[in-house]
Amino acid sequence: MEKRPFDPQTDRIVTVTLDPTTITSVDPDEVHEWRVAIYDLVDSNRFYPARVTARGPYALHLSIIHNHIVLDVRHPETFNPIAAHYLSLTPFRSLIRDYFRIRESYYEAIRSASTFQIEAVDMGRRGLHNQAAELLIERLDNKLVMDLETARRLFTLICAVQPYAARVTEQESQLPTILFVCSMNSVRSPIAAALARKHFPGRLIARSAGVRSGKVDHFVHQVMEEVGIDMSVHTPHTMDELVASNFDIIVTLADDAQKAVADRGLEAAVMEHWSTTDPSEMEASRELILGAYRELRDTMDIKLRGALEPMLARAGKSA
Repeated sequence: MEKRPFDPQTDRIVTVTLDPTTITSVDPDEVHEWRVAIYDLVDSNRFYPARVTARGPYALHLSIIHNHIVLDVRHPETFNPIAAHYLSLTPFRSLIRDYFRIRESYYEAIRSASTFQIEAVDMGRRGLHNQAAELLIERLDNKLVMDLETARRLFTLICAVQPYAARVTEQESQLPTILFVCSMNSVRSPIAAALARKHFPGRLIARSAGVRSGKVDHFVHQVMEEVGIDMSVHTPHTMDELVASNFDIIVTLADDAQKAVADRGLEAAVMEHWSTTDPSEMEASRELILGAYRELRDTMDIKLRGALEPMLARAGKSA
């Protein structure tokens, strides 16, 4: 396929999000590394999915399944899927190992070495990045189109997230599964899922979904950041995107979610409905709205800490 010239207005990534179930870490340094890599990629890139009619700009959602990283291209406002590609990490294994080896050498050189040694290590680092970027472009040929600098930055992000991947899929995992459902997967259900993961790290799989497609909510980012949870990597998902239909626990947080779960025939050992007000519908000053979001966060936090363990016991599971 002949590649067209990049349009700087549309052929670019404006948002990058990470799947919280398959890319997991509670270490602030690791999360900081993700943020830096994401910032660098979003800051400057040339990118478009091949063989699709949808125009950009684009959102890129990353998840890792077994030995593949999933590059899921979506609309940046609605997060409707545009194109998704599985990229095998096997051809990149030696490059990823060399990336971390050279990175450590570079940091050590900065701390203690001469200017000549720093330049020599930096030259090796640049050469590795170029080699990896060229391989990335080759492996994604006729799927995702990007320039060399974008591929370099994407490779850095892949290196940053892949050591912390959960290699077992939800279907294969023995961990308890819990699904939170609200109207648009923008506020209530992602907050609930994030808090559940915080209180039971590595001990359950918490998913969230919406009855219909929602948008990113920056008030959520702010109030969750206050309690040490990065929600900037969250992508709103609809119930149509759920792979599983059976969970250990399903909690609905909106009336339309309760009906949608019943209509779709989703099953769980324990089902509960927690009627929860959506603060995004509030019309007030910024501070009053933020207060409503904080109240939702804190109320949900107390509810989960008190209810989740007994619910898991009722489901015959222990986290």
